[in-house]
Amino acid sequence: MRQAGHAAVPTDPPGTERVPLPGPAPGPAPVAAAPRSDSGSRWQPPWRIWLLTASALVAFAANSVLCRLALAPAAIDPLSFSTLRVVSGALTLAMVVGVRGRRPAASPGPSWGSAGALLAYMLGFSFAYVSLTAGTGALILFGAVQATMLLAGLLAGERLAPAQWAGLLLALGGLVLLQLPGVSAPAPVGAALMAVAGVAWGLYSLRGRGNPAPLSATAASFAGAAVPLLALTPLLLPLLWWSAPGALWAVLSGSVTSGLGYVAWYAAVRGLTATRAAIVQLPVPVLTAIAGVIFLSETVSARLVLCGLAVLGGVALAVVGPGRAGRRQHSRRGA
Repeated sequence: MRQAGHAAVPTDPPGTERVPLPGPAPGPAPVAAAPRSDSGSRWQPPWRIWLLTASALVAFAANSVLCRLALAPAAIDPLSFSTLRVVSGALTLAMVVGVRGRRPAASPGPSWGSAGALLAYMLGFSFAYVSLTAGTGALILFGAVQATMLLAGLLAGERLAPAQWAGLLLALGGLVLLQLPGVSAPAPVGAALMAVAGVAWGLYSLRGRGNPAPLSATAASFAGAAVPLLALTPLLLPLLWWSAPGALWAVLSGSVTSGLGYVAWYAAVRGLTATRAAIVQLPVPVLTAIAGVIFLSETVSARLVLCGLAVLGGVALAVVGPGRAGRRQHSRRGA
């Protein structure tokens, strides 16, 4: 019976154990007390993490192809492409957030640091692809992203094992070889711009790893990045141009492969360690180069293949080697 002045206390089914909410407890209890995220909880099943990861990687490769489809025939200028890409992504994400109809308790406000990193990536990416092929641009972007993440680990106090140093030097050597003068060397200005874009994307990814609300955070970053672009557009209007196909590629890149693709990446990276987050991006330059051959009729030079193998192999050695070494040391201690 209910006593006067007291509300009825719900009972749990037989055999269950109530987890106290105020403080963490050993085992899986912190999951019950974790802040709500865009997906409802911190834990994700492995199949969902890898599905999100695969979707994000395809989106990353598609971004390079869409950008080249728009800029290679001069169907739109780089600044207009970036503006339409960011604004369409912001509008799409705002609609998705509105449809979901719930604001997570841990949802952050606009992060101008993340918005600035996203803006630097967008601008460097678009202006670089005026002179770079899809595969070359993706390789430079990927190498800069991984170098940024490894450097962030060093600054955070991580120590590099000999295998990591060897992998890092191999990857950097591949990037340097790619830039050496020659018939197949990429344009230096485009390569530098893409390297800046890679550093910015690496910082953007690192800032998003601990965010419990990837959808809201991505929407806020896109909205913040759109502000300076919209402010600049009226001032630079005489220098801008676009056609219907160019605008279409930019909007598709912003709303689908950027906005929704980054939501998938932000959600996936929360379930990955920093090492795995670096490893799973290994196929992106390869996917982009293949897509460039199929959709853009681009050619793949021997230099690009050799440098690509050096960069991908070096990064793989840098991020996989220490894990294997750690497991060997652990097995020796337990023997």
